[in-house]
Amino acid sequence: MLSEQIAVVEVESRDDSRLSVGRVLFNEGWGFRSKVTAFQELGGSSVSGWTPVHLPHDALIAQPRRADVPRGETNGYFPGGVFEYRKTYVASAEDAGRRVLLEFDGVYRDAAVYVNGNLAGQRAFGYSRFSVRIDPFLIFGAENEIRVECRTHLDSRWYAGAGIYRDVHLVVKNAGHIVPDAVRVTTPTVGTDGAVVDVAAAIENASPLTKTYRLDILIVDAGGAVAGAGSSPITLLPGTRATVRHRLFLDSPTLWSVEAPNLYDVLLTLRHDDRVVDEEATVVGIRSLQLDPRHGLRINGETVKLRGACIHLDNGPLGVVSMRAAEERKVARLKEAGFNAIRSSHCPMSTALLDACDRLGMLVMDETFDVWTSGKSDYDYSFDFPEWWERDVEALVVKDFNHPSVIFYSIGNEIPETGTPIGTTWGRRLAEKVRSLDPTRFVTNGVNPFVAMLDTIVPQMQARRDAAAADAAAEGGGVNTMMAGFGQMMGHIQSSDAATERTEESFAVLDVAGMNYSDARYVPDRERFPDRIIVGTETWPSSIAGNWELVQADPRVIGDFTWTGWDYLGETGIGTVRYLRPAADTADLGEVTSFSGGFPELTAWCGDIDITGNRRPVSYYRETVFGLRSDPYIAVDRPGFHGVPVAVATPWSWTDSLGSWSWAGFEGSPVRVEVYSDADEIELLLDGDVIDRRRVGEDRSFRAIFETAYRPGALVAVGYTNGVETGRAVLRSAARDIVLQADVERCELRHDGTDLGYIDLALTDSHGILHTTLDRAVTVTVEGPGLLQALGSGNPSTEETFSTDTHRTFDGRALAIIRPTGVGTMTVTATAPDCPPVTAKFTVS
Repeated sequence: MLSEQIAVVEVESRDDSRLSVGRVLFNEGWGFRSKVTAFQELGGSSVSGWTPVHLPHDALIAQPRRADVPRGETNGYFPGGVFEYRKTYVASAEDAGRRVLLEFDGVYRDAAVYVNGNLAGQRAFGYSRFSVRIDPFLIFGAENEIRVECRTHLDSRWYAGAGIYRDVHLVVKNAGHIVPDAVRVTTPTVGTDGAVVDVAAAIENASPLTKTYRLDILIVDAGGAVAGAGSSPITLLPGTRATVRHRLFLDSPTLWSVEAPNLYDVLLTLRHDDRVVDEEATVVGIRSLQLDPRHGLRINGETVKLRGACIHLDNGPLGVVSMRAAEERKVARLKEAGFNAIRSSHCPMSTALLDACDRLGMLVMDETFDVWTSGKSDYDYSFDFPEWWERDVEALVVKDFNHPSVIFYSIGNEIPETGTPIGTTWGRRLAEKVRSLDPTRFVTNGVNPFVAMLDTIVPQMQARRDAAAADAAAEGGGVNTMMAGFGQMMGHIQSSDAATERTEESFAVLDVAGMNYSDARYVPDRERFPDRIIVGTETWPSSIAGNWELVQADPRVIGDFTWTGWDYLGETGIGTVRYLRPAADTADLGEVTSFSGGFPELTAWCGDIDITGNRRPVSYYRETVFGLRSDPYIAVDRPGFHGVPVAVATPWSWTDSLGSWSWAGFEGSPVRVEVYSDADEIELLLDGDVIDRRRVGEDRSFRAIFETAYRPGALVAVGYTNGVETGRAVLRSAARDIVLQADVERCELRHDGTDLGYIDLALTDSHGILHTTLDRAVTVTVEGPGLLQALGSGNPSTEETFSTDTHRTFDGRALAIIRPTGVGTMTVTATAPDCPPVTAKFTVS
């Protein structure tokens, strides 16, 4: 897009410390350290030195994890802390009298921005984009010091990281200027033969004189052709602002959709006496949204069912760092796995992630808050919500407004207040605030009726737990039986008359009733509330077959968002399958009741895709349920645990399986094979010999189970419907030789501060078949203009860090992430014991 090219030219052609007028990245040349106050320094406290960093930067991801971190299971056992960043900046003498701002896309959290020792601005919420005006504190023609402080401690239920983890821009404006974040583009009329595009831009005159400006607007398509243009004067008195509006007609526009994410550049030029005084650019997509109980959700007139993924916002080995390359890779892999929508759980997305969704065609539900006035962590945003909520909602909408991918705003997640009359007044205020800022999109809320009734449920919980435990003991089913009983109780409460009454007003303020784990309500709500439109805002991964049937059966149920599409740091082990200990080390089953298994667990292990971007078996099952896959998929349960009773498998768990038939050391051992398919029957063969033929769906829809013994060879699954073959899949065993493979995803990189190089590392045989049981340490070195940004694996439980040059593979895989630091050729070398070294090259320009 032209607007992207313009941004790159600015970054490459100008030193960000000497900007004239415009907007440039301000990510280079920062220093970072754990904060030490001047008083501590005077008192003789040890002072950590400044470490050079390139933003975005996660202050926590390289910190040593500790088993004694309070409530460490929530954030992956990373300690909290107070951190500061420093950068020197030469303010050009030419900029004196101009407006100078720093725009932060996100700082986690309690950010305080200082210029030359003076407080210039603050932001409590760690996910809002905010700007700080700094020109009153600058010394023009001299060097200035920018410092940013932030802190984190027991303030999140998941890994939120810390620091300046999103982009920073320096913005310089003349007295007469287009107001930042005040260009809004809507499409009130959309059709394939024509569309009306409404462009509104706020113009400000900060000079002491009345002036008449002219605003020129161009709409440019992907090929560079002008699709629409407008121009008009605007007269402003001193110190005032006003809005210029243009309704431009585009003939035969290319519409934006998931399948065809066509985009346009909107370029604005502000002139005074034929002199350009300001320019702005934004990227938009032309599309229409409709919602009703007869057709459900329609985009450009076509009904769309949401194949949704909830995601937290970390990027695995990078921590919470949000960069264009990382976000594009994540969105692309989610889309390849069959998703067409993502929900930002439970906080606003970065601009980089929204841009990726626009470019690649991914629908977005952008969420505001995980808490309102009732806290969920010791020091979370609930303390700041009453003072800051309105400004943070404004920041969310301003950021999202021109992004065609955004179709929903969610005003919360599992908010206890949704079950109280006073609490619903907050929901109404939030919903109406969003609508006042953007009436073109839909408002929802991830309501969990169970959570909305916690004040009445908690007193009964212990008695119910005791009864469930007694029943489980009597049946010999252990913790899993107890948890299944609890799950049934939860479903009963969700759909009860009491829950209906408690949540009716909270649902009534929404355009779409977002329901967390509340599929038990879908059918009865057809009669109770015939005009209610529902979306499953959060659902169990194991329930997708039943949920998707409900989605397809009712136009009022418009989609399903699984927890989660991408694995994440923190909330450790909620999806991990845990086994009973061997007989020699048997412990009372009552010990195994927590979702988390304790340190060194790192990730939740409930994602369809692991933190390095590799699809897990549940992803292929979901793709089959969605009707997007016709060939069978073979998953093999880890043979080392065959016959070992499962101690805990939560509803967020999937089977402990891999898509592999390479199990060195388990020859002759019994093994369980799962085949996912939409066929009627599956025939399983090993080297041409039939193992068995079974009907699909005997224990779970879209699945057939086989028991056999492991023997190296070719395992083949053939699907049959009405006796006719519909597809087949094969898994081959790896040979004995071991090769370290390096798969470079993109070898041409940009030196613009937004790019990363990804190398998928795998232990295979000479034919490229993965070894899953021969893990070993991999070491990565970089020569040339770049550095190793992170090295890691998808292992959900490890004491290793992502910040060293050596990391052990997990199930045969690891991931190296390289960041360019200059122009030229980078050579990356990876080594592993008993494997020839392998190299990869990147060209940076």
